[in-house]
Amino acid sequence: MTLLARYYLPGMYTEDHSIRVPLDWNHPDDGRQLDLFYRVLCAPGNEHADLPLLVFLQGGPGGPGPRPLTPDSDGWIAEALRHFRIVLPDQRGTGRSSRVTAALAASMQPRELADYLHHFLADSIIRDFEHLRTTCFDSRRWVSLGQSYGGFLTLSYLSLFPGAIAAAFTTGGIPAVPASPDVTYAHTLPMMKLKTRRYYERYPQDAHRVGAVADVVAAGGVTLPDGSPLTVRRLQMLGAGLGMKPCPERLHWMFDEAFAAGDGSVPQSAAMNGAAAGGPFSDAFLMDVFESTQSYSRPLYWTLQEFIYQDGGDDGECAPARWAASRAIEADPDMAQDARPLCLIGEAALPQMFEQDASLKPFAAAEELLMHDTRWGKIYDVQRLAANETPLQAAVYADDMYVPFDLSRATLEHVGASHAWITNEFEHDGVHGSQVFRHLYNEAMDRGDLAGI
Repeated sequence: MTLLARYYLPGMYTEDHSIRVPLDWNHPDDGRQLDLFYRVLCAPGNEHADLPLLVFLQGGPGGPGPRPLTPDSDGWIAEALRHFRIVLPDQRGTGRSSRVTAALAASMQPRELADYLHHFLADSIIRDFEHLRTTCFDSRRWVSLGQSYGGFLTLSYLSLFPGAIAAAFTTGGIPAVPASPDVTYAHTLPMMKLKTRRYYERYPQDAHRVGAVADVVAAGGVTLPDGSPLTVRRLQMLGAGLGMKPCPERLHWMFDEAFAAGDGSVPQSAAMNGAAAGGPFSDAFLMDVFESTQSYSRPLYWTLQEFIYQDGGDDGECAPARWAASRAIEADPDMAQDARPLCLIGEAALPQMFEQDASLKPFAAAEELLMHDTRWGKIYDVQRLAANETPLQAAVYADDMYVPFDLSRATLEHVGASHAWITNEFEHDGVHGSQVFRHLYNEAMDRGDLAGI
């Protein structure tokens, strides 16, 4: 363990650390290693206090740990600081943990890169965290909080290392077990339609404006600030955030300034003005679309998206993903690029993204190989989950666009010591407010689930 820095943020004492971990936990002595960065927070005045540990399992995939500005800037942190010392790892390949970049991808041959990326999923991430716990925290059992994909990681942790976690919290993160990308997208596609419909119901004028923008884009010739083409599919990807607040409002104001001429109304001949690089669109709109759909900062998010559902089980074999989201979308006429009103697309990795997004192009050939791979690490143990004795408090969002409610509920019926708080008051990102973690924590206290920490 290397201590990199000690300092204070507003309302937080902070330490930065780094340790080395094997790239391949199945062959830990082959010399290939990664840096695992983690940050530790506590309230000022508690620097030397003997506090229980809470490790945060970040959502994603491919997302680094939070970079809080104040305790209240990420709502769960303010509550957690009252009770815990918080451990914020950057999952391998993200943040300051041997980051996977487009430049790194471009330096590898496709098969080499595909094999490398196999090591950046739950089976490796959880082994990193368990090594961190046993090496740097004296093997103390810790409490976990898993947001979104962090909930998937929670079930992996309970499967692979039962007894390491004293109590677990998840928010919007109970996956289908057994895992399957086809099953997942069969359930999430209807939610994409529902969220789009609710957006247009809330802002009826936007259905016309979005359709008019799509008509121009379909004519071709519109480019984004980095020179990549704007296609209707990429425009549809603006729906990726519709399962979080306040995305409908952000989209409303984005499309409000889409057209540059006059008072910004939809031009009568909008579809005929697409030949110029920007067509009739404002520079601000094109920049907003680019920033909302580009992957420069988080290429692993889309690269690994479908593979978080690949569970190799005991024999390491499972059906290939084969662009499950794309197959579901292409088969549904409601999702067609010429359908009006235009349906927006939620969390889905599409082959066109790897053809058109400059930050994803270096991953394209490897992604195609990964989509047809059949050997994957084991991420869930159904028998161990059924026998689980670690108290699990799960916030399950009834209207979740990313992690289907019915699949989460079905999984929890087969996880021992689990308790579901089902609510439609919050969207998928509810943990970032002030209420969700506090509610789960109080439920755990009332059950006596935290008595042993």
